[in-house]
Amino acid sequence: MSALHTLDRIVLRGARHPGDVAVVDGRIVAVGTVPPEPGDVVVRCDGDVVTAGLINTHHHLYQWITRGRATGCDLFQWLVELYPVWGRLSVEDVRAAALVGLAELAATGCTTASDHHYLVPGGDDTVFDAIVDAAQTVGIRLHLSRGSMDLGESQGGLPPDHVVEDRDDILTSTESVIARHHDGDMVQVTVAPCSPFSVTTELMVESAELARRHGLRLHTHLCETVDEQHHCVERFGRRPVEMLDEWGWVGDDVWLAHGIHIDDAEMVRLGAAGTGIAHCPSSNARLAAGLCRVTDLRAAGCPVGLGVDGVASNEVGGLFPELRQALYTARLRELRPDALMPAEVVEIATAGGAECLGMSDAGRLENGMRADLAVWPGDDLGDMADPLAGLVLGPDRRVRHLLVGGHLVVTDGLVGGVDLLEAHRDLARRATRLWD
Repeated sequence: MSALHTLDRIVLRGARHPGDVAVVDGRIVAVGTVPPEPGDVVVRCDGDVVTAGLINTHHHLYQWITRGRATGCDLFQWLVELYPVWGRLSVEDVRAAALVGLAELAATGCTTASDHHYLVPGGDDTVFDAIVDAAQTVGIRLHLSRGSMDLGESQGGLPPDHVVEDRDDILTSTESVIARHHDGDMVQVTVAPCSPFSVTTELMVESAELARRHGLRLHTHLCETVDEQHHCVERFGRRPVEMLDEWGWVGDDVWLAHGIHIDDAEMVRLGAAGTGIAHCPSSNARLAAGLCRVTDLRAAGCPVGLGVDGVASNEVGGLFPELRQALYTARLRELRPDALMPAEVVEIATAGGAECLGMSDAGRLENGMRADLAVWPGDDLGDMADPLAGLVLGPDRRVRHLLVGGHLVVTDGLVGGVDLLEAHRDLARRATRLWD
């Protein structure tokens, strides 16, 4: 297939769902039956399923280098085991992990990834430059969450002192990362202190003020485990959502990772404010954190998207498997076979993720939307009456093609610009040295 250029009229033709899709200048201009025009660049998708590109609302790309460890631990035990190892990462290690992680996301249909990176070895914030470079190499959109931790063990936090930063240094670095990388399109910077048990109140409040001065979004972990609830009650005398509200972190410019242990009243408060939730069902299961109340959150008005989370707690590392896992988790939690349907899961993975990240022009197959598109092989789904049910409930698959802004990022299953096999080999060598 020849390279696609933004100014061409590109037509994905013959897809079983939703039919043809025409793209001009990086935007969708027609969906359904698209009459041919002279000069069309045609991509044959006969029998395939086309969706909006999947949007990963929560990830820790660096964790690709520490897969398969602490496999019988809860969250706090898992962190205690892995923090010292993560503290030994170099900037080059993080780039190698990000390259593999982003390429695997692209191969599994992801056109936008949010990376929550909160480890800055030696205070060297060029680690964020390395993540951006990896995203540019792969070609997908990056929501770069400048994460941070300033509450070490000696002050009552969970992380070791040697992996936390000084608060003033964090805020200065965040300003610098914004200036270097935020373009509002391919790279969007988010302000993202890590979690209630690794940051100070002052960092949470000042981070919110900084983000809103720049018109940026806010992100953090919240209500992931019962232990976190106990920590907040003991430390602050309040539950996590109450603290979040006091810190100025309840609003439609905020989305939270996990959001499992939220009660009815808290859900009403978050929903009224439009605060989003990144649902990470496989990681939640791996760490036995709990079952997120996805259907209740959506009914309350909270945008809900999907997240892989770190690959040290979800070793698959692709977003596509989370669609089925989210469906099964919702049905098991509610003991209702219609609690979440395949089309709803696809909506969560696309439009829901876009709403969490503040992307009003992405996540839907509609005219005017960004041409961020996933073409899924449908060769084995012809016997299934509902193509979206076949996609979600059928075997795991990788995309045939992936377009970001009308540009091919994956072609015939291959991620352009990345030798993925060699990237995995390089990462394996680095992981071996790290653990040795």
